[in-house]
Amino acid sequence: MILADQISSASSALPYKRSPPSWLKTTPDEVVDHIIKLARKGLTPSQIGVTLRDSHGIPQVRFVTGNKILRILKSQGACFIRKSLRQTLMHRNRYLLCCCALLLLHLVFVHAFCLGIGLAPSIPEDLWHLVKKAVAVRKHLEVNRKDKDSKFRLILIESRIHRLARYYKTKQQIPPTFKYDSATASTLIA
Repeated sequence: MILADQISSASSALPYKRSPPSWLKTTPDEVVDHIIKLARKGLTPSQIGVTLRDSHGIPQVRFVTGNKILRILKSQGACFIRKSLRQTLMHRNRYLLCCCALLLLHLVFVHAFCLGIGLAPSIPEDLWHLVKKAVAVRKHLEVNRKDKDSKFRLILIESRIHRLARYYKTKQQIPPTFKYDSATASTLIA
């Protein structure tokens, strides 16, 4: 007889200790370099985490670097924008131009950090996967018009997309003008 307390859930649990393991010899700078390299190859943040775990033996990026992968990507994108603007400023000696450019630099940095411009994806990963699923179901329904269950599931998926988009608009992860439209949804995931 199995008791209810003996049944464990299938999900993983993070260790209570939030410091990097003693056997890990990788420095935080090396981890950030790995993340940037993998992001430039086109991997999503979750794929980067899996690659770092499986190939490089880094159990939790947050414990090693102090930041999550997505935050590292956003900050690196903003730092990249700042560096490129600063390099263009070094070639100009005019005081007025430098002041205007520094103001522009500050605005670009704030928008890059808030909207995820740079190495971070422009649309959050979970929302992107829901849109991808809705496009696949809609494509299936073009061929199989009588599939009532898929029609119902599409309604559920699209309502989840609208709910998640509303949440991300309040958290300023996506622009306030973002609107899911089934006709143009395939361009979002392309």
